[in-house]
Amino acid sequence: MSRSLKKGPFIDPKLLEKIQKVKPGQKVEIKTWSRDSTIFPEMVGMTFLVHNGKNFITVICSENMVGHKLGEFSPSRKFTRHGGRMAKEEAMAAQDAEKRAMEAAKAPVEGAKK
Repeated sequence: MSRSLKKGPFIDPKLLEKIQKVKPGQKVEIKTWSRDSTIFPEMVGMTFLVHNGKNFITVICSENMVGHKLGEFSPSRKFTRHGGRMAKEEAMAAQDAEKRAMEAAKAPVEGAKK
């Protein structure tokens, strides 16, 4: 849900200052905690380090991102996987298949020259 047209898009004033200090063509990573700042056209091509609550995630702005928020591209929740007996059995089967493939690769090839 966007802000009203009367208010306009939001950008953190400190982040705006950092963006204006960067010269065109300069490769600088701008570190920010402002996940709710809107991506402006001036930000296209810049690299941001957006904090997700634990660490910083690199976000490289492109034209398709204009109008979105910085936080949308830095997920703050980590999906591990759904659990259950079936998931465990599938994981075990995948591990067994990987072990067999590794053993087959290590076994000497029949008819190879020594």
